Amino acid sequence: MSNLTDAEYIIIGGGAVGCGVAYSLAIAGKTNILVIEKASDVAQATSSQGAGLCGQPRPSVERTQLAMHSVATFRELQKDPKVQPEWHEVGSLRIALSERRAEEFRNLKKIADEAGLETELISSSRASQLCPRLDYRKASAILWCPSDGYMRPYAVASAYAWQCRQLGVRFAVDTRVEGINVSGGRVTGVRTSRGTAAAQFIINAAGSHAFHVAQLVGLELPIVPVRHEYFVTEPISGWTPELPCFRVPELTLYGRPCEGGLLLGGWEPKSVHTDPRSYGIQGEAPSIEPDWPVLNQFDELFRPLLPAGSGTSRVRVGRGWPTFTPDGRFIIGESSRVKGFIMAGGCNAHGISGSAGIGRLLAQSLFDSKPSAYVRSLSPDRFTECAWNWDEARRQAAHVYETYYGV
Repeated sequence: MSNLTDAEYIIIGGGAVGCGVAYSLAIAGKTNILVIEKASDVAQATSSQGAGLCGQPRPSVERTQLAMHSVATFRELQKDPKVQPEWHEVGSLRIALSERRAEEFRNLKKIADEAGLETELISSSRASQLCPRLDYRKASAILWCPSDGYMRPYAVASAYAWQCRQLGVRFAVDTRVEGINVSGGRVTGVRTSRGTAAAQFIINAAGSHAFHVAQLVGLELPIVPVRHEYFVTEPISGWTPELPCFRVPELTLYGRPCEGGLLLGGWEPKSVHTDPRSYGIQGEAPSIEPDWPVLNQFDELFRPLLPAGSGTSRVRVGRGWPTFTPDGRFIIGESSRVKGFIMAGGCNAHGISGSAGIGRLLAQSLFDSKPSAYVRSLSPDRFTECAWNWDEARRQAAHVYETYYGV
């Protein structure tokens, strides 16, 4: 347990996003930083349940370059022999099963080319060389990205935290935030279970509690926790850690090697989401029991592509409440209503893979004299300066999840 100290920047939340933001600020020269985490270590909540894939091809140049920055950061962190993010740069295969999806892949490649990301549309025979375990006979197109990969989510946060500590960032774990002090329209500090700490800036990276932390300064933001699940199988012969990740958008499935077996997850066409107003900052989102009908459906959909893995026992189920926003964009930047209060939330299931990029965007929003239109579009002001209602916001956020692999 570290000492609770005053700081220029206090970051609430020690998950991948909070640690990634601390790292981005530290390498930008802002080292008077305190990260507050309620658990006994970093990445104990939503981050610990992440699937760990990092895919860079995205439907816009800005999002693609954001993912590229995250990969470059994971690659750099991996060089430290002491604490690593366990980054495996094994590449990824996106498998299209229809001509409509194949056209989307061609567009993704054009965007990747513009962003400077290496991708290639490859044949089924080439895909079989890269990942011989899968059956590509129904594939209408396959997009290969050699610099994609996967990591262990807890290890990512730990690697950030290790580097942050070397740069002077402080961590206060086992510490619950109970309130935020505001004076003259500006934050001045936080009240916690271990006392009060003064701050010039407070960054909300609290994940499924980001809604509640924003409420502490009087801001209402539509940050909706949506259930997500995956399972890990027992070891499958030939499924080695060096095999690439894969995504099959028509089936809403993704997967990667994990513990000698296969990690397989998917996006549910009818999501389960919860209302953050139903629990407080000291409470927790509802517990999640494995939804076996949903998980079995993932397995059934995937079976034709991996017949040899059919019926393989599952050794673990990952599940959590990643947060989504009604427009599918992050909420990043300082509020114009409460000076010094900065958002880093609503990550739309990109909190771990996009953590370095989110940190970079936040630094740009704070330090660039003329932030890009994309950075400005992420401001929390887009929700605090206009009218919206919770029923519609929850419906729209759920739709973002349900159409995650939409064309």
